[in-house]
Amino acid sequence: MLILISDAFDASLTTRLAAFGEVTTDKNRLGEAAIVLVRSKTKCTKEYIDQAPALKLIIRGGVGIDNIDKAYAESKGIIVRNTPKSSAIAVAELAFALMLSTPNNLVTYHNGMKNGEWLKNVKRTELNGKTLCLFGIGNIASRVAERAKAFGMTVVAFDKYVASSPLAEMKTTAELAVENADYISLHLPLTDETTGMVNKALISHCKKTPVVINTGRALCVDAEDMVSALADGSVAWYCTDVYPSDPPSPDYPILKAEHVTLTPHVGANSNENLLRIGDEAFAIIEELKNGGKI
Repeated sequence: MLILISDAFDASLTTRLAAFGEVTTDKNRLGEAAIVLVRSKTKCTKEYIDQAPALKLIIRGGVGIDNIDKAYAESKGIIVRNTPKSSAIAVAELAFALMLSTPNNLVTYHNGMKNGEWLKNVKRTELNGKTLCLFGIGNIASRVAERAKAFGMTVVAFDKYVASSPLAEMKTTAELAVENADYISLHLPLTDETTGMVNKALISHCKKTPVVINTGRALCVDAEDMVSALADGSVAWYCTDVYPSDPPSPDYPILKAEHVTLTPHVGANSNENLLRIGDEAFAIIEELKNGGKI
């Protein structure tokens, strides 16, 4: 059985997976592979899957399977799995770091110091007492909520598929959720319902000028509307780790906007998380192999 590791995982995973068969990182051997491990870079489209006649299992290391044509894979008898719990801490910590960086003016202060400026007149604000609105209340958002509560924040959330949470006051609509938000953090899969969800119409329901943090999916935010909201002050700041493509096209509007903090899709890229992803991938293969499914 050939296992193809198609994207970047912890280096130790190659040795660990050798317990199940031959392991390669040579993408030219896709046609021989029974198992393919991907993260975000590899797109498992219909065309990709058709190049892999021996394929039995695709594992996506991380949350979501947006880059896999799951329906087509399963129509070919291919099992599709991901590792939804592994990335929760890493992504939540990045989301919270971005949320902390804005009121503490870390980018402004740093750039000022490098330019010989002493910006004591630029005041900080605190997270304590502020309201955080979460879109989604899954594994990652729940970790963000825990950290927000530790900082003395009020946490509200909107998730169409979750009625209650011990970590947040659930709101029945997105509009009600953002109404009093100082911070909005996005943790949504990309679906027809969530595409462009954060747009001019939704922002108009904000009574404050929130900071928006996106470590979920780029296309859940209407980029043109966000640029306009940043320009007119409807949104105070936009922090994002996610883009329509990796890397984003040079003409992606957010790249040229003012009042943004950008990171290069590194939410899941902690050393500890890569090890956890490897643990989950190993466990998936072991479970399916022992069950005679691969």
